[in-house]
Amino acid sequence: MRKILLFTGLLAFTIGAVSCNRELRKIEKSNDLEKKLAYADKMYEKKKYQMAQTLYEEMIPVFKGTDKFEGLYYKYAYCSFYLKDYTQAAFHFKNYLDALPSSPRAQEIDYQQAYCYYKLSPKVPLDQTNTMKAIASMQTFINSYPNSDKVAEANVVIELLRRKLEQKEYNAAELYYNLGHYKSAGVSFKSLMRAYPDSDKSDNYKYMAIKAYYLYAKNSIPVKQKERYETVVTEFLEFSDRYPNSKLRSDAEKYFTLAKNNIKHLENEQNKEKSNQ
Repeated sequence: MRKILLFTGLLAFTIGAVSCNRELRKIEKSNDLEKKLAYADKMYEKKKYQMAQTLYEEMIPVFKGTDKFEGLYYKYAYCSFYLKDYTQAAFHFKNYLDALPSSPRAQEIDYQQAYCYYKLSPKVPLDQTNTMKAIASMQTFINSYPNSDKVAEANVVIELLRRKLEQKEYNAAELYYNLGHYKSAGVSFKSLMRAYPDSDKSDNYKYMAIKAYYLYAKNSIPVKQKERYETVVTEFLEFSDRYPNSKLRSDAEKYFTLAKNNIKHLENEQNKEKSNQ
């Protein structure tokens, strides 16, 4: 019985699809443009976006410059969006704004263009060009329409995207550290802290910079060590001023103490050498 029902359902679907395709081909061959547009709108309302898109695309040059073009192109752009072709959707939303900047739908379309870049934002390890485009586009939207009911949503999207960029930069800094490239790690963690000062991990970035600079100094040739340990001291003092209540303060202070002791030891060694000359 289950197999019969499955076969019956599949047969009904196939017949429906064939019938629909025949109707589409018939409409495509028709010279009645109004009928064709009405059918495209019907397919759009039924969420058959691929079929609607095919018909809209054919009629764009025909209706361009008429009072029906705006509604047609609006739905055409959304066809790509609903089909999850966000690259094409962003392209068409931009074209819509370029062609119809004074449209009452301009605010909606501006947001949709930015949202497409958000949907195109890839996983953390990949190139983040679209992430940065999305942030820039969302910020432009907020600046252009500060009273829009979409501003709150746009701010949430920007925050999510910034977290992604933050994670990517953290991964790069951590990789430098794990590979023993301590100077690059220190620079990267400091840069991360400055780029995301409001992050709840900001004190950790500063702490990791202290650790990296300490190991950089420790692994340096003796003549360079004093100067580099002094960098650790400076980094800790900045940490102490910026994050006085951080849970990482005591751990950071250990590197500060080690650096101070090493500086004192190096100075004593230098003084001995001078006295023996």
